[in-house]
Amino acid sequence: MTDRALAVVRAGALTTVQDLGRTGHAHLGVPRSGALDPGAARLVNRLVGNPAGAAVLETTLNGCAVRPRCPVTVAVGGAPCAVTVDGRPAAWGTAVRVPPGALLNVGPATRGLRAYVGFGGGLAVEPVLGSRSTDLLSGLGPAPLADGAVLPLGAESTSRGWVDAPPWPGPADELVLRVRLGPRHDWFTPAALRTLATRAYRVSPASNRIGLRTEGPPLERAVTAELPSEGMVLGAIQVPPDGRPVVFLADHPTTGGYPVVAVVREADLAAAAQAVPGTVVRFVPLG
Repeated sequence: MTDRALAVVRAGALTTVQDLGRTGHAHLGVPRSGALDPGAARLVNRLVGNPAGAAVLETTLNGCAVRPRCPVTVAVGGAPCAVTVDGRPAAWGTAVRVPPGALLNVGPATRGLRAYVGFGGGLAVEPVLGSRSTDLLSGLGPAPLADGAVLPLGAESTSRGWVDAPPWPGPADELVLRVRLGPRHDWFTPAALRTLATRAYRVSPASNRIGLRTEGPPLERAVTAELPSEGMVLGAIQVPPDGRPVVFLADHPTTGGYPVVAVVREADLAAAAQAVPGTVVRFVPLG
């Protein structure tokens, strides 16, 4: 077992390959995709000596298990979870050397939702439009992990990004999203805008990589006409007919036909990636 690859033993609820996304193709209808928590992806790459944009695994809720066919340095970050190598506890949030044939198990998240697994050399799956990211909406990139799949690994660097205390932010108990109103806030009543700014919502179990859906008071529209499909950006808060806000995440469509009441600051979206169903959500207008 000397080839640079790993075999998937337990794929988990939803584990995908992600990097920092495929930018510059929205005019072709291709969304950015990429890691929902890019800071976590960058940090696990730093810990194993990779460039920031190397491809990693993004797990959802219950982790995954893989068996490298070669010795490889691994770091697990993002949502806190138990990590074992052949059943023995291993460190979370720092670099760990895994021997060939050993079983690396990334356990369920104890807080938050998504863990990130970086491998020395990165995951060397074939890039599509300049990115190795799995896009669940368009189907671009590698398929979500399945038991028995084999993923190639790139050449490992001899340098390491050792740090004494990686600055891992803990998943928030309450998700606070700073927003700027527009471009269609005038399609909503003044009372609806007050509701958005002052009432609490909760993360819906129907949330996914495409959008964070919310449960809570509906937003009343002042304009009920049909809206022609128009461009959508990362963090757009679209309001479908049920009136509950949906925050567009990395795999969002590039166009949509429901009004966008506001847009979330991109810096706040990593916290949204770790918000489990039931988490309180508050929208805070900026200026």
